[in-house]
Amino acid sequence: MKKNSITVGLLIAVAATLPLQSCIGSFGLTNKVLSWNNQVGSKFVNELVFFAFWILPVYEVTALADLLVLNSIEFWSGNNPVEASTKVIDTDQGRYYIACDGKGYSITAPNGDEMRLDFEAEDQTWSVVTPEGEAFPFMTMVDDSHVKMIDPAGQFQLVELSESGLQAYRATAQQSMTAAL
Repeated sequence: MKKNSITVGLLIAVAATLPLQSCIGSFGLTNKVLSWNNQVGSKFVNELVFFAFWILPVYEVTALADLLVLNSIEFWSGNNPVEASTKVIDTDQGRYYIACDGKGYSITAPNGDEMRLDFEAEDQTWSVVTPEGEAFPFMTMVDDSHVKMIDPAGQFQLVELSESGLQAYRATAQQSMTAAL
């Protein structure tokens, strides 16, 4: 009897603190699972996996983890622990470290030089950020099949996201760089 009253008391205490957090949160873990599901295969396979994950309570567990733990961490720290990660890439030139903080990437070269890439969701633009904090945009998303890319002359040009579009941009960039030499 005493064990049940302690359990009920803890559940009431946890439930009472939820409204005090005033944070909807990004539900990063649940969104990662949903994002993975969208990449599994065709829309029919994705739908089957979606239903399977509701039957096996995968979505319920991830949503509960986001609600009770991860969104609170994100609210108090300002960073989502699910989005933060560091990857190591070994190349012929050495080991590169790429840290993702959910807002962009920090890349550390083998010689210790660092470079920052940030994504500004408001205007859908990727920028290179200097160590002094100055941002230089280099790519803006236009739609699902086009981006605006900076060329060597510092002008933005529309590039189709296809093999032919990338080849045309590469040729333009190479011509501009050759002319500059």
